[in-house]
Amino acid sequence: MMRASRALGALKLIGLLTFMAFIILPLIQMTLISFIATLAHPDAEVGTLTLRNYRAIWSDPNLRAAFVNSIAYVLINICITVPVAIPAAYAFSRMSFVGDKHLFLAFIAFRITPPVVLTLPIFQLFSTLGIVNSVFGIALAHCLFNLPISIWILQGFISSIPREMDETAFLDGYSRPGFIWKILLPQIAPGIAVTAFFCFMFSWVEVVFARILTTTNGKPISMALSALFGFQTDIGLVMAVTAASMIPGAILLFAMRSHLSRGFKIGKV
Repeated sequence: MMRASRALGALKLIGLLTFMAFIILPLIQMTLISFIATLAHPDAEVGTLTLRNYRAIWSDPNLRAAFVNSIAYVLINICITVPVAIPAAYAFSRMSFVGDKHLFLAFIAFRITPPVVLTLPIFQLFSTLGIVNSVFGIALAHCLFNLPISIWILQGFISSIPREMDETAFLDGYSRPGFIWKILLPQIAPGIAVTAFFCFMFSWVEVVFARILTTTNGKPISMALSALFGFQTDIGLVMAVTAASMIPGAILLFAMRSHLSRGFKIGKV
């Protein structure tokens, strides 16, 4: 029995190490290549260690603008989506009205619609509004797809809070907006962190709307990265841009690690 238990434990350890190697080794390889000159340059021979790839990111105005645009997408997206999703999620969680369940399901059904299906009507609408080829236009398109999933996530967190808390707050003289701002928001902070995380993931890697709604301005880092591939691709530069593009996500995860951990645990429950 002891041998079987030890063998099972060893298999679990081997499986865990294999899984970690599967994830970590490509990241290590990417990082190493990002410090290697893969094309001949006046200041670096092929195969030499260099910081030129990272310096090229900031010296190239297209790459620099792409990073700024992607960060702007994320910030605008979160600043619009979360404040709109919180009261909507509260209404779905605490109030009953005609067609509430059908409307909620309609939001979720809209989220699973492929973005490419809506590119033409969105392009026509944004052309009428004059926000095509702008950072705000793309960020607003991202909000359309992030809002349903944000409402769904926050509705689950709000529903886990007892209704007695609302009633007690109202008896103490809080208005509904005051209750949401002063009492509810601290209680659902993990849910807000999870929502912001999903908004970041969608905006940071999304490329369909950026390709359709931009011609010269507003190119995100995902499009700038794909533009680096050509007849003679500088793989070192590609790897450097890829590694640099992971830094904002790592910073977000580190800054919100406690809230994200609590949020995903509550989600499991």
